[in-house]
Amino acid sequence: MDKDRIVYLSGAMLGCTDAECKDWREYAKRRLKCDTRDPVVLRDFRGREQEGVVEVVEKDKADIDDCDIVLVNFIRPSVGTSMEILYAWERGKTVVLVAPHGAVISPWLLYHSHEVFLALDDAIASINETVCCGPGGEPVT
Repeated sequence: MDKDRIVYLSGAMLGCTDAECKDWREYAKRRLKCDTRDPVVLRDFRGREQEGVVEVVEKDKADIDDCDIVLVNFIRPSVGTSMEILYAWERGKTVVLVAPHGAVISPWLLYHSHEVFLALDDAIASINETVCCGPGGEPVT
């Protein structure tokens, strides 16, 4: 695992079930060859969003600042996810978007994404091959 590279796992949380928030992130963490930052594990304020306004935003920003890549699972429109994408893009982070076939994606999301995939596995493979590890699994320096 390339501990020098960090992937921030971005996606809708507000109004989502535990499965919608956690399952894809756990799946990605098991398959990525990079370290990850998972805001659901670190700061899950679902159901009490008004309690953690400053903590959520400031710590999410700090995690994005520390990361190399933002992996976005677009299961539904999300203000927080959109803000994370723009914040990351403005700081030169690589933004990798996963959106299911037939999803209507805002031009803003497309513009601020470096790569767009239909499947999470394809996005993970791209991150592993081109960002975390080069051909043959050698770390990219």
